Amino acid sequence: MCIRDSPWADEISHDDANYDGTSGKDKWSKCAPVGSFEANGYGLYDMAGNVFEWCSDWYDASYYAKSPEYNPTGPISGTMRVTRGSSWSYPPNRMQVSRRIEKHPTSMLDYVGFRCAKTEP
Repeated sequence: MCIRDSPWADEISHDDANYDGTSGKDKWSKCAPVGSFEANGYGLYDMAGNVFEWCSDWYDASYYAKSPEYNPTGPISGTMRVTRGSSWSYPPNRMQVSRRIEKHPTSMLDYVGFRCAKTEP
């Protein structure tokens, strides 16, 4: 199965990521502990599958048509926030690091989490 924007090129298995699929189930029924799978080529864990990630960006479906080309920060206001990626509840053909979905900021969903990040000195 080909996964767009993934490090697996043409094939993925439950040894690679936590996702919903008919070709077997990993050992977690929902979220897997962080770092349960190998890091990608950038040293980042769990970039596909497991949980969608909350972003600080407000959501605007047409934002990228008018945004800066490099490092767009998102609109300055809105009613919905951006979540990125995919989760344990999504099939592998929907596991895309670039996937953006809007969610209300007060949503409490067991398939949405967050990532702590900092700029390296």
